[in-house]
Amino acid sequence: MSYQNALTALADPTRRSVLERLRMGPMAVGDIAADLPVSRPAVSQHLKVLKEAGLVRDTAAGTRRLYEVDMSGLAELHSWLDGFWGDALRAFKDEVERTAPRRRTRAVK
Repeated sequence: MSYQNALTALADPTRRSVLERLRMGPMAVGDIAADLPVSRPAVSQHLKVLKEAGLVRDTAAGTRRLYEVDMSGLAELHSWLDGFWGDALRAFKDEVERTAPRRRTRAVK
């Protein structure tokens, strides 16, 4: 799984909605599809894309499959996004140091 695959999968608003629903915990397709403006088969297709991107995993529960967020699959995306935060903080620090008035220290007599 790469962050590019995750970003591609999350580009679709329905897949983002599906992932948001799974934040509450494991769910069956029918429960995920409730109140979504798409059919259960469509939700199954979205889950397939999310699973291929490493963002969702499924387990058998009797005759049903339960889907849940794959936290390990989010790690690479999280790391990539954190890089932006680190870059922004470094740029802010550099700018403050560059523009801050220089303090003159006096020798204590």
